[in-house]
Amino acid sequence: MRNYRLLPLLTLISALLAIVALDGLGLPREMGFIAKPLTTVLIILFAWPRGEDTPVMARRIRFGLLFSLGGDVFLLWPEQGFLPGLLSFLLAHLCYIAAFCVPTRLARPLWPLLMFAAIAVMVLLKLWPGIAGDLRAPVVIYVACLATMAAQAWAWWRSAMGTAAEARARLAAWGGTLFMFSDALIAINKFAVPLPYAALLVLSSYWLAQSFFTLSLEAPRR
Repeated sequence: MRNYRLLPLLTLISALLAIVALDGLGLPREMGFIAKPLTTVLIILFAWPRGEDTPVMARRIRFGLLFSLGGDVFLLWPEQGFLPGLLSFLLAHLCYIAAFCVPTRLARPLWPLLMFAAIAVMVLLKLWPGIAGDLRAPVVIYVACLATMAAQAWAWWRSAMGTAAEARARLAAWGGTLFMFSDALIAINKFAVPLPYAALLVLSSYWLAQSFFTLSLEAPRR
């Protein structure tokens, strides 16, 4: 348990090293190739003993994290690894949707799905001219899955209002929102205009999202 409590600190250190290296702020870029997947591995280790009271949800979130780790590795090569990375994160979002369907039915209530679908459509319309023709179908499928994931996390939060799970569901909802924000930044950086400090903006919101998903699972018993 003592080592477990060190994991958030180790995760923060690894994340900072990855961001500094990948944004070219004084560390060799190669260090980012180690620190980026390592950060997600540390989040997985933090998630592993959590969720004893909700084993099905916990298992699905762990699978989502593992697929995300695969996506992290593929996207270290933004061109060659883009489609494999997109597929890995698509599978991760399907796992998260399945996890957030454990406490409440899909799209119950419906309004979060409508809200995130509208946001996704607006972002896609802005970026559409810059997306190559062969990437348009995969990107649309991915964005639909991403928006559904974020919406279902919010659906869990709204359905958990006034229950013991409300605080954990709220973390999942904001995790879904941060994931959409992070991926929107990736899309802007790739299909529209390069962003300054892209690693800082993208990775900080991404790892916060994954951490919130992890914290939405109950802490392990002593």
